[in-house]
Amino acid sequence: MLKRFPTVVLALFLAAASVFAQADTQNNTAQTRTISSGQRLKVKGVVVARDTGRIVVRDLGGVDTNVTLTNATSIKTKGGFFGGGTTTPVGSIVRGLNLEVEGQGDGSGNLVASKVRFGKDDLAVAQSIESRVAPAEERLNQAEQNAQRVSGQIDELMAISNAARGGAKAAQDTADAAIQGVNATNQRISAVDDFVVQSTSTINFKVGSAVLSPEGKRSLDDVAQKALTMKGFLIEVTGFASAEGGEQMNKALSRRRAQAVLDYLIETHNIPLRRIGVSYGFGEAQAIADNSTREGRAQNRRVEVKLTVSRGLNQDVQVRPNSTDNSPNNQ
Repeated sequence: MLKRFPTVVLALFLAAASVFAQADTQNNTAQTRTISSGQRLKVKGVVVARDTGRIVVRDLGGVDTNVTLTNATSIKTKGGFFGGGTTTPVGSIVRGLNLEVEGQGDGSGNLVASKVRFGKDDLAVAQSIESRVAPAEERLNQAEQNAQRVSGQIDELMAISNAARGGAKAAQDTADAAIQGVNATNQRISAVDDFVVQSTSTINFKVGSAVLSPEGKRSLDDVAQKALTMKGFLIEVTGFASAEGGEQMNKALSRRRAQAVLDYLIETHNIPLRRIGVSYGFGEAQAIADNSTREGRAQNRRVEVKLTVSRGLNQDVQVRPNSTDNSPNNQ
């Protein structure tokens, strides 16, 4: 079951990304469901749009349902076999989230939600996608507005050039500079999602442990301080284990180590969730040293933390590897 988890997450990630890519082009053709007043309905689908107090859910048949969220709406993650679940704020519902909604019609064709339920994995995937897509969309909109302003400036400069014949060359040079500015803006837009590694830190752990050492915490303090001075940063976290114990046990241990690092960065340094990439535990795979020796196993019990930045938001950025090894005494 654990081996299939990355495949499931990847499938959910691609499905949600497809919704983001197609939502704008399909909004004009998607059919909208009209719900009678008092009619009870349960809808399963993906969130394709959201606003304050309202979301649009598209089902597998391509039909949209306008859903109203109120203070009385129960929003929870699914609780598994024994029921329950965790209450979640309305702000956690983002585009690309696969969910179930129950409620009744309000007389305006909308569905007033009484219950909203979704899986924890679905939420993690949707939030990861939203953290990458939303900032890129915002920057793209700003860049398009800047390009329109520059285009108007070019038109004005060309008119001045034609009227002032004697200064045609100077006006043309200014127009060329403006065009170069547009080209530079377009290049930055294309590089927004191009993340470059700025530093790599290695946090080591004791045998069978997922507890951070004081040295490991100091290393993470350095990572957080560097990250918070950068624009458009993203932190990638991957966990590993030595070959001691069973394969499945080591895989679970590597995930706990990666989660310990994430918890420290988020809870101690308030690193925003949108700045955290999807973490993963590789278990005993991708060893960097010989597992047959004590020293090699100590090196393999690790979490790698990569601090990356967007090339589009940081001009002339370069890859600056900075590996920090914090190895506790073997026990």
